[in-house]
Amino acid sequence: MNDHLAQSSLPNPNPTPAPVLWTARCAVAALGLAGVAWLARVVWDIRLAAAGQPASGPPDQGEGRHRPLTSLEDGYHAVNALAGGATVLCALLFLSWLWRVRDNARAFSGEPPRHSWLWMYLGWVLPLANLWIPRGLVVDIHHRSAPGKPLPSSVNWWWGLWLIGLLSGVGLMHTGDTDELIARAYTDVWMLLVSDVAIVGAAVAAVLVVRAVTAAQGERMAEPR
Repeated sequence: MNDHLAQSSLPNPNPTPAPVLWTARCAVAALGLAGVAWLARVVWDIRLAAAGQPASGPPDQGEGRHRPLTSLEDGYHAVNALAGGATVLCALLFLSWLWRVRDNARAFSGEPPRHSWLWMYLGWVLPLANLWIPRGLVVDIHHRSAPGKPLPSSVNWWWGLWLIGLLSGVGLMHTGDTDELIARAYTDVWMLLVSDVAIVGAAVAAVLVVRAVTAAQGERMAEPR
């Protein structure tokens, strides 16, 4: 009896794959929302550039002084806040899906994942590691879920566009405030557009990644065990 209790306390060596369709749909919906929010930022970038900087100068006047914002600039603040909130929601739901398919990939292969669970979080925020770990997580999951099948091209598109948005200096890792972005839209809108369009493209490609990996696992689960 003691042996039985000891064995029951150990992790299941042969876990059963769990359905991921609902988690995938939530991730896809969040990615779509984030893509729309960042697309709205593209529209506001263009509107600000077309309107031109007011004669009173940029919103941040320097030395802690800020002039009153125009209605267009107020709108940009709202759009930028929406994009930030949508990005946080997207990150949470995407990670939830990634956890589920990672567990399934382990069940399919019978072997521990290439990266420990800690990298599911640190891989996105740790400098240098965040340039390759997240893609490696998805690649490992796909290889274990669909051995012998080629990696979907959407994975490389997603990661390439994500890195452009991450490293452009005006995108996901931008550390300035919204007024600084508004000033850039008046003086150097092309950099903003490249960054924002890359993030929108990454969201679209990520939808394809979620669908491809989820479909691969669905086919695997449909096979007789």
